[in-house]
Amino acid sequence: MRALGISASPREHSNSRAYLAFALKELAERGVETEMVDLRGLMIDECQACYSCAKTKECAVKDDFQGVFARMMEADAILVAYPVYHASEPAKLKALMDRAGFLGRWTANDLAAGQGSGGYQWKGTAFSGKIGTPIAVARRAGHAFAFAQTLLWFTVNDFIVTGSHYWNVGVAGKGGAVNPEDDQEAYGILSHQAENIAALLKKLKA
Repeated sequence: MRALGISASPREHSNSRAYLAFALKELAERGVETEMVDLRGLMIDECQACYSCAKTKECAVKDDFQGVFARMMEADAILVAYPVYHASEPAKLKALMDRAGFLGRWTANDLAAGQGSGGYQWKGTAFSGKIGTPIAVARRAGHAFAFAQTLLWFTVNDFIVTGSHYWNVGVAGKGGAVNPEDDQEAYGILSHQAENIAALLKKLKA
């Protein structure tokens, strides 16, 4: 059982990373192998919509995306933690998810002409059967829209989405502070989320 945490904050010591580290620790204590990848400092350009991946099954843009995507493919569960910017995901995370979603779809399907009004008959995606969950962090508000944005990505890419007894959101960072410990409720939410992820992984791997 392997879980990958993706930290999408541009800050070295960030609230998003702290919440994610806690969630991964909770998973590790429940027997799940964990790894974190930090998007900070990586070069991940936007999707070029070139459709090269539909033919070659790989992204034509060569940067740090390939390494992150490979780790996503190896994981059974993916947790994405990020700061909320204007009620949305940060740009680098959006670029990663756009490219991963596009490549993941064409890795599992072939580009076909003449589909007509019926559209594609998808065979799933490269993420089918993986568990996915977001962790959204904001100073005060904006979580809901960003959280829903990430959920839409998980569900359209055929992930299994786990929940907790509340949404995975943290309130921290007033004035740029790193103070996730001030939101103890968030830690309880993430602990229960980890419990649900680990339980589901054990059932899927049985």
